[in-house]
Amino acid sequence: MIHHLLRRLALGLVTLLLISFLVYGLIRSIPGTPLTVAVAQTDPSRRLNPADLERMKAAYGLDKPWYQAYFIWLSNVARGDLGRSISRKAPVTQLIGERIGPTLALSAASMFLTWAISIPLGLYAAARSGRLDERAVSLGLYTLYSVPTFVAALALQVIFSVRAEGTAWELPLFGMTSGLPHATTLGWLADVARHAILPLICMTYVSLAWYTRFINTNLQEVLRQDYIRTARAKGAGPIRVLVHHAFRNTLIPLATLLGLSLPALLGGSVIIEQIFTWPGMGRLFFESLRERDYPTIMGLTLLFSLLTLAGQLLADFLYAWVDPRVSLE
Repeated sequence: MIHHLLRRLALGLVTLLLISFLVYGLIRSIPGTPLTVAVAQTDPSRRLNPADLERMKAAYGLDKPWYQAYFIWLSNVARGDLGRSISRKAPVTQLIGERIGPTLALSAASMFLTWAISIPLGLYAAARSGRLDERAVSLGLYTLYSVPTFVAALALQVIFSVRAEGTAWELPLFGMTSGLPHATTLGWLADVARHAILPLICMTYVSLAWYTRFINTNLQEVLRQDYIRTARAKGAGPIRVLVHHAFRNTLIPLATLLGLSLPALLGGSVIIEQIFTWPGMGRLFFESLRERDYPTIMGLTLLFSLLTLAGQLLADFLYAWVDPRVSLE
């Protein structure tokens, strides 16, 4: 297992270097720079002269070719320094630290709800396969899956923030908190929970539909195996066959899926966080791209890449844990 771990870590390091190199080259190829974007948003009467622009380029390292700037950035990362945001004038690590909490709260709650609801629904759909109620559930899930998240977000805002204004069903439209002081921590948590309801629904319903269909499809395949017929012939009840024999064998693809979903915990959702102005990682990534904030983009890319590689490694270990036939040796 140690050899497998070392081999995967070495391969992950090479992959991480290639990803960062390609992404750095791509973002430096985007038209515009952090300085040109900032200048375009300033008052024309207060524009900087060319000499000042050249000095600022030199100060931020924008006067060097992108491949030279990449190796400078890489050497700083090796020392634990992700750089300083050009547009926000703050360390990238500080910006990421401020945004991880809101994204993790939303993503973790969404993932918990997805698994807690999709597993019973998948089991129910497999047990009632071909019946009217199962087809109704499948139709509802397909309908949810076909609705784009931005359409659902706007519809929920209209229903619960505009139409329900002044009623007990009214929910906040934007932000993470109301901005008002709270007497207790419990009051602050309740305020955050009310603001999180709509984005949480939008982040959950698509995953819920997909995971339920995934579980149902895997269960249907397992239920056609010979050992399931043998268990039924020995007198095992339908619930025991479904949960103890069939569902345990669907844990193999589920473990892989769980490991690969790790990056989504901190990646956030660009669309949802932008619509609801949720101060998370997805919104920070979108704003950094718009502002051509190279250090922040690279810091976030490095974090997301690390999480993706860690998720793949976790999927390997989970796969070996749920399936005794698999050995990491």
